[in-house]
Amino acid sequence: MDAGTTEQSLREDLAAAYRLIAHFGMTDLVYTHLSVRLPGDANRFLVNPYGFLFEEITASSLVIVDADGQPAQKTSHDVNPAGFVIHSAIHREHHDAACVMHTHTLAGMVIAAQEGGILPLNQISIEFCRDVAFHSYEGVAADDNLSERERLVRDLGTCKSMILANHGLLTVGATVAEAFYRMYYLEQACRIQVAAQSTGAKLITPSPAMVDRTFAQFQKEENVGMLVWTALKRKLDREQPGYRE
Repeated sequence: MDAGTTEQSLREDLAAAYRLIAHFGMTDLVYTHLSVRLPGDANRFLVNPYGFLFEEITASSLVIVDADGQPAQKTSHDVNPAGFVIHSAIHREHHDAACVMHTHTLAGMVIAAQEGGILPLNQISIEFCRDVAFHSYEGVAADDNLSERERLVRDLGTCKSMILANHGLLTVGATVAEAFYRMYYLEQACRIQVAAQSTGAKLITPSPAMVDRTFAQFQKEENVGMLVWTALKRKLDREQPGYRE
């Protein structure tokens, strides 16, 4: 996280991410979370107020919680500590994962119900097929299963994206921009795969050597997602400026 990052800028970025997740059809009503670590040594994070649609989130409505998902500020909004379990596990152990995003999308859950993960069916897919972690299903993520937190962190390893089997998708990033970029394109990879499989046609994939070459090309990108992020925030400023409030 940049040393000059402020709480207000993080609030605006995270509120923008919630609005964009809604805009691109990646919500599950009021469920799932996007979270970001606040500056400073304390384990404090911003998360959505429970019961709000993602399209309703504003910078000021985001709630500060501690590492256990308990409110760390006076708030009239409810929070869902159990829903923060996955996020807290990663934030606790991966301090470079400033932002964590988790979704329950149709395409993501279809791929999470398959063996094989992301297949190299398209250039977008190749960016992820060599760097997506996998975590086996252990029931509803809840704060009474502390041992799952350890396994989840272990399974994520150094990856920036994860498929939660029979559950959904997860991405992390050093910035909100990076985590959103990875979530958007991981979702696109899932949608491509579901669409391709639904045709019933024989699927073609590049050679392993070509997949390796293309994946390596993607790894050279710096400031991942920032160009896209600034463009998307311009879009929100035109169409939904209230996210900054």
